Parts: sequence; structure tokens; C-alpha cells
Amino acid sequence: MIKGNAIKYGDNVDTDVIIPARYLNTSEPSELARHCMEDLDATFKDRVKPGDIIVAGKNFGCGSSREHAPIAIKASGISCVIARTFARIFYRNAINIGLPILECPEAVDGIDDGDVVSVDFNTGVIYNETKNLTFHAAPFPEFIQEIIKHDGLINYVKAQVNKNV
Repeated sequence: MIKGNAIKYGDNVDTDVIIPARYLNTSEPSELARHCMEDLDATFKDRVKPGDIIVAGKNFGCGSSREHAPIAIKASGISCVIARTFARIFYRNAINIGLPILECPEAVDGIDDGDVVSVDFNTGVIYNETKNLTFHAAPFPEFIQEIIKHDGLINYVKAQVNKNV
């Protein structure tokens, strides 16, 4: 279970505003986090706190296939992204690096910027504590939950190999 303040954005947030191309000369997570969302929301880096949750409209993460975007989001302290829909390549990249994401249009409609939100990944329950509203997203299958618990696909595979050695 995670809990944080919602930071809300609209539709079609693309990877170029999540992490502008001018910062792609590094893959260092902390450096990417310093520039996360700066072309969309200049206040993001100053207001994001560990555990916060991005809530967004449809097609979140559209654009390029770079993994830098979910890395920047995760490194900035965001614990989860809830969106109406995700661009497919962003969806896969987020899982690969261990960034929890949930699709739930009803939650997007029922959560405003600054609301306190908690998420239970095992059940898919999203609870807006500010408004006392509960939403239900489809939880990830167990193997994807394990990838996220291991902080990404590479660590998950390493753990599986070590378990079988």
C-alpha cells in the first residue's frame, strides 16, 4: 500500500515533457529527476515529495520509446502513476523499471490535484482520502507485481536465477 498527494495532469503527456530531450545525454536517475516535467510544470520538482502520485488523462507517456521518462518519474519520488490510459511502450517501460502504474478512468475523474490518495496494488483499490471515494483498477497479475516489488525486470530476473542456482 502506498499513500501520497496527487499531482494531476491532462491528456497526451508525452515523453518529451516528462523528460526533455536536451537531458537525454545522461541516464543517471537523480539527474533525470531534477528535470522531470519541467517543460510541462515548472513547479513539479519543488512540490513533488516521496510517495506522491501522478494522476493523468489518456495516452500518458506517448511519444518516444525511451526508458528515461519512467526513470525520471520514479527517481523524482513518484510512487505510482494512475491514468485513464497509457501509451503502450510507456506502460511496458514502466513495468520494466519497476514503476507502478494503474489504468482507472473513474479514479482520474474523481481525484483532483493535491488530494491525498492511497493505492493497494494487490487489490487494485484506489482510495481518495480527501473525498472519501473508492475506485477499482484491475490489479496486475502476480508476476508483474513481483517485477515491481523487485524494483524492475532486471532485478526480478536476477532473483529468479539466484533462486534456481
